[in-house]
Amino acid sequence: MVTATQDTKTPPVAPVATARRRRGIRPGTRRGHLPLAMLLIAPAVIGFLVFFAYPTVQGIYYSFTDFHVLSPPNWVGLANFQQLLGDDVFWHSLWVTVYFVLLSVFFGILISLITAVIMHRLTKSTLIRGIVLLPFLISGVVAAMTWSWMLDPGLGIINSFIIKLTGHPMLFFGDSALAVPSLAAISVWKSMGYNAILIFAGLQTIPATIYEAGRVDGATELQMFRRLTVPLLRNILVMVVILTVIGSFQVFDIVQVTTKGGPQNASLVLQMYIYNKAFSQFDFGYAATMSLALFAMLIAITFTQLKMTRAGESDLT
Repeated sequence: MVTATQDTKTPPVAPVATARRRRGIRPGTRRGHLPLAMLLIAPAVIGFLVFFAYPTVQGIYYSFTDFHVLSPPNWVGLANFQQLLGDDVFWHSLWVTVYFVLLSVFFGILISLITAVIMHRLTKSTLIRGIVLLPFLISGVVAAMTWSWMLDPGLGIINSFIIKLTGHPMLFFGDSALAVPSLAAISVWKSMGYNAILIFAGLQTIPATIYEAGRVDGATELQMFRRLTVPLLRNILVMVVILTVIGSFQVFDIVQVTTKGGPQNASLVLQMYIYNKAFSQFDFGYAATMSLALFAMLIAITFTQLKMTRAGESDLT
């Protein structure tokens, strides 16, 4: 007797089902989940519209008006921008801000990179990494007040050592030549830990075989740092530089607490000048114009850095 055998071959999978599986969509997934997804992202969208989009549009509108809070905005067109071009205090504050940014970025990235390499090569302690990150967790106002007390010419602990060495104190915030470098030092101290952790994370993505090959070729630690570590960290370094530049251009809290723009406008950064115009002179129209100019400069600087540093490429590939 001949028995019939059943075909045990699996029927071919439909092309649509195969495509859905490749995209990570499980069979039976319904498009009816869209309302739930929209409900979940609604708080974030509303927050973005209320606290970012709407104030941005209003700020752009006010930059073309003469607005002093107690009176309704009066449209003046490009008059505020013409005033901006001839405002010597604006250009002075912009130069002070650029000077502060250059000091903060150069020394901040250098110290952060060295700290990250030391953590990567010499220690794996989580406690040490936490201690390095600690200054970043401190409020900018608290950090500025603490350093203001430490650098005080009469009672500051740092000036106590300086007086023992030189016989006279240093006016860190009272000297026009030292005010901006002192502010930059506080900014570097506060952001160094966060930047070091980011760079440290980038160092862990570099394969150890690259350094082993460098040692086989006779390269020293300094040569491997210059020719291997720094180029392979380009993506991370670009991100850290951009974040540091944007944060430095927006510095306000440490200046407000320590120098308030003095002495004689020596530390009058752009954010401080905008604040004085808006909340001391109540000239919100002109303050909005300067804010819009700063916003445009930050966009231009960011895209220029991304283009020049080839941030989207990696030497590891």
